Amino acid sequence: MARILVTGGCGFIGSHLCAALRVQGDQVLVLDDLSTGTEANLAPGATLLLGDISDREVVREVMSEVDACYHLAAIASVERGVQDWMGTHRTNLSATIGVFDAARARGVPVVYASSAAVYGSGGTLPLDEASILRPLSAYGADKLGCEQHARVAGHVHGVPTAGLRFFNVFGPRQDPRSPYSGVISIFCDRMRRGEPIDVFGDGMQTRDFVFVGDVVRALVRAMRHASVTAPVFNVCTGRATSVLALGAMIAELCGGEFAVRHRPARQGEIRHSVGAPEWAQERLGLGPAVGLRSGLATTLSWLRAGGPGLATRKDPAPVRAVVSAGTTR
Repeated sequence: MARILVTGGCGFIGSHLCAALRVQGDQVLVLDDLSTGTEANLAPGATLLLGDISDREVVREVMSEVDACYHLAAIASVERGVQDWMGTHRTNLSATIGVFDAARARGVPVVYASSAAVYGSGGTLPLDEASILRPLSAYGADKLGCEQHARVAGHVHGVPTAGLRFFNVFGPRQDPRSPYSGVISIFCDRMRRGEPIDVFGDGMQTRDFVFVGDVVRALVRAMRHASVTAPVFNVCTGRATSVLALGAMIAELCGGEFAVRHRPARQGEIRHSVGAPEWAQERLGLGPAVGLRSGLATTLSWLRAGGPGLATRKDPAPVRAVVSAGTTR
């Protein structure tokens, strides 16, 4: 039984990962400040440590207790990076360096979240792990910095790592009310209630939508491949879907039409993004990805059953509050 730290483990992807780790019998510690996640998402049997991922002393203390780390905590918002460049940088890159630094004391392996945002725009599609990296946003630049510092962590400090370049992840627990939520959760929520959807630009921009269950499988298997060579893997399907085609599919599943309100294109938004999944599928031993229609149906079922309103715990969650650097209670 391994003792595993998951940063951001009360968030959308992190909570699904923690549940999978508990199923395989691991002890799970979650470090989360609940700025975007919720305590109600905490996996049964996991322990929540309330703390800031940017607090180096807190991270060092928690890392000293575990055998491995999944680092998912981040501010995953291109728009937030425009508004608060330095603040998002501290969370997305400086805090990641802090995780690697804390891991080197005991050689703790770290699997961390990177992003398709590292590719930017203009590369030949589909994007594979050897494609040119030209991030167009602060978020993408910070995620590329995470990958570069992972190489330093391995080459200089002997820390085994693996990075996963997430494309557009969707599924249950992605709260449509959150400003950081993805387009699918927002579209599903609005269409099932008969409300119009906002489309930025002409709606012909394309994305590679990957179901959260596939992301969790990739995360779990990537831990076996964490190495001082700092490998990175795409987590994607290889299938491109336009925003308008996505809306049409969701509308069909909801049994109705959909109305579109076109908004100005967003600054720094990538026009087309679709990944090549073959290398990750081969190296990580991943099976076929969940189809978009199937994943959408699952997400809609979750929303119809109560969605974010389901996030209530009947039993108190085990919590150890990290109140200041180096101090716990």
